[in-house]
Amino acid sequence: MGMLHNLADLIKIKKDKMTILVLGLNNSGKSSIINHFKKSSEQTSIVVPTVGFMVEQFYSMSGVSIKAIDMSGATRYRNLWEHQFKNCHGIIYVIDSSDRMRFVVVKDELDLVLKHPDLCNRIVPILFYGNKSDMEDSLSSVKIAAVNVT
Repeated sequence: MGMLHNLADLIKIKKDKMTILVLGLNNSGKSSIINHFKKSSEQTSIVVPTVGFMVEQFYSMSGVSIKAIDMSGATRYRNLWEHQFKNCHGIIYVIDSSDRMRFVVVKDELDLVLKHPDLCNRIVPILFYGNKSDMEDSLSSVKIAAVNVT
């Protein structure tokens, strides 16, 4: 919940409601991250892959209502991402830091997101979340950034 509170402060949103998109390739851990946003009594012990998208509602410590849209990262569903761009206030882009084989795909999809007309002409904060950093073969956030710059 602290991450959502920090994100709301970062955006400096003066609204009662905000919409956050949670994007990333399939199996990057988007649904697991959203599961941690939930109250402990609402968390599930088994997280299943998202088909299409899933919407969750949370409240930050400052009382802002946050609608998190967990978008499926499977190839056939990535075209659905753009339908949510126009109304989002922020994006959490989840990267599996242990999936070196797909860093090129991560970069390509991020480029498409950043170049989309509904995003490129406005200021939308993006949090890059390097997930699975506890895995033995994971890369640090600095190395992931270096890989994705070239």
